Parts: sequence; structure tokens; C-alpha cells
Amino acid sequence: MAPRAFWKGYLRLSLVSCPIQLFPATSEREKVRFHQFNKKTGHRIKYGKLDAGTGEQVDPEDIVMGYEIGKGRYIEVTEDELEAVAIEGRHTIDIEQFVPRNDIDDLYLNHPYYMTPDGEIGQQAYAVIRESIRKEGMVALGRVILTTREHVIAIEPHGKGLLGVTLRYPYEIRREADYFGDLPDERVPKEMLDLAEHIVATKSGHFRPEKFEDHYEHALRELIKRKQRGEKIAKTRERPTANVIDLMAALRRSAAVGRGAARRHPQRASAEKKRAPARRSNVQARKAS
Repeated sequence: MAPRAFWKGYLRLSLVSCPIQLFPATSEREKVRFHQFNKKTGHRIKYGKLDAGTGEQVDPEDIVMGYEIGKGRYIEVTEDELEAVAIEGRHTIDIEQFVPRNDIDDLYLNHPYYMTPDGEIGQQAYAVIRESIRKEGMVALGRVILTTREHVIAIEPHGKGLLGVTLRYPYEIRREADYFGDLPDERVPKEMLDLAEHIVATKSGHFRPEKFEDHYEHALRELIKRKQRGEKIAKTRERPTANVIDLMAALRRSAAVGRGAARRHPQRASAEKKRAPARRSNVQARKAS
């Protein structure tokens, strides 16, 4: 069964437009999910919407939305009123600006969507917009309304299609100074830094997402299989707390392990030597800036 589009509308670059569809690019449906049930009866647990004052269940048609303006005081807002606020530009993504991808801090990246042409009529216009963005090497910025909320969306070529990623607004980003502001300016001795850089070098490689396994998900599925077979699950022993160790000694031992791995994989070590000058030049450039 073909996936259902999350949003349908038009993508427009100046006077060029084409019908498009948005599909969520990620999914968590495959993850193991648990239900709650009554241990005594074996029945599923159901949740109801209760009146906070009377404790009685409220019928769906009697439930309205409201914004709290004071203790126990609300302004009621209807669905029609929300629709009226979001009606303009609801079905069109206008490309307003092009920016370098590196200008967008990863903190602003929110949800990714596959952006596909909707039908055959607009496929050529879709290709024109896609290739113009690709040729410029930039990211297109537009606005889209999803479930009554307006989002800035960053659009860039992705394989044969387009990927749109909604962006967070500045007010949604917490201030880093609240978390990093009290960190001391720690001076790192050169020997320690050299050893750490060597460890990084021995572990460097390319990003291969298919190599990453969700070990916890696999463990959950194995747990369920064992329970189905009637096996008894023993309680896991508590892990010992980490001991305070000498940092320099730990770095030296880690570097020695890395050198041993390099001897076992000489081709990887050779490739790493070729990449090292580029990394050093990058580090020097950052220090200079």
C-alpha cells in the first residue's frame, strides 16, 4: 500500500510552480511498543478525558480549546478561528531565499520530509527547481503550514528528489550560555592533546548508517522471544561504578590499543595517514580564525 501524503500543495520559485507532496522521511513504527493492561483481568488500560472539578468523563463534543490568561481564566479558541489564522499561503511553499548549507546550525534542524511531484503534469517544473538549487549549491528557504502551524522549511536536492527539513524558530532554541557559560577555560597539555588526536585518528572513518545497530531494540525482541518460550529472566547485576583513573595513563593505554589496531589493519592506517594532513590543516585554520 502506497504511503499517504502528509501534505499536498505547490512549490513555487518566482513564476515557476509545481504540485508537490510531503511524506515524513523517518518512522518509528518498527520499534517495539508496549501496551498497559490490568494484571488482574488481562484487559487493556483505556484513558479518558475527565473534568478536573467533577472527576466525570467529558464527551468529545463538549471539549473545547482555550488559552490560559490567568489562574483558572481561559479564552476559548475554536477550530474555525485557527483555520482563519492559517488560511493564507496554506497550500503553497514560496521559495524566498537561498543560503549556504553551512549557515544553518544543526540545532535548528527539526523534521525531514521527502518532497515529491504530485502527478506527471508538474514533473518538469519540479526538475527545473531541483536542478537550479543543486547547481547553486545552496539551500532554498520557504514557509509551509502544517497542522495550523507555520514552519520555515529548508529544501535541498536529495538523490533524484528534494528533501525538505522544517526548522525551529530562535525562541525554541535554549541559550548555550546557560549550559556552557560556567565551564572553565581548561588548558590541555600538548602531550595529552597529541595522544587524544592519535586516538581520534585511529577511529576515523566515513559515516555508514547501515553499520549502526539498535542493540536495545534487538535485546527487547530477544526478551519477548524468551518470554514466549517460558524462560525465566534473571535480574541484571548492577554495574560497578567507574573508578577515578589517571587521565594521562588512560590516554597512553588507549593510544597503544590504537597502534595495535593499525598494525592489524595496515590499509586503514595508510589511508588514515593520508587524511591526517587535511585534518591538521583544518585544525590550524580554525585556530587561526
